[in-house]
Amino acid sequence: MNFSVPNDVKEAFNREFADRNKSAVITNLIREAIAEEGRRRRRQEAIRLLAERRKLRPAVSDEDIRRARESGRE
Repeated sequence: MNFSVPNDVKEAFNREFADRNKSAVITNLIREAIAEEGRRRRRQEAIRLLAERRKLRPAVSDEDIRRARESGRE
């Protein structure tokens, strides 16, 4: 893996993690980023599926909703 990092970020990283194994820190950060991206994609897919399924539900009128609320109070 090869990428460029701005100098200010490198300096801040080196200051914050001076006493730690920097390769291990970066590896953990990459693992966290991979896991977060997976969660983001799964959330996005779940939202897409919910939106699709919502299109298939029968429409309910305001009157139907009102009646259902009132019948639940009895």
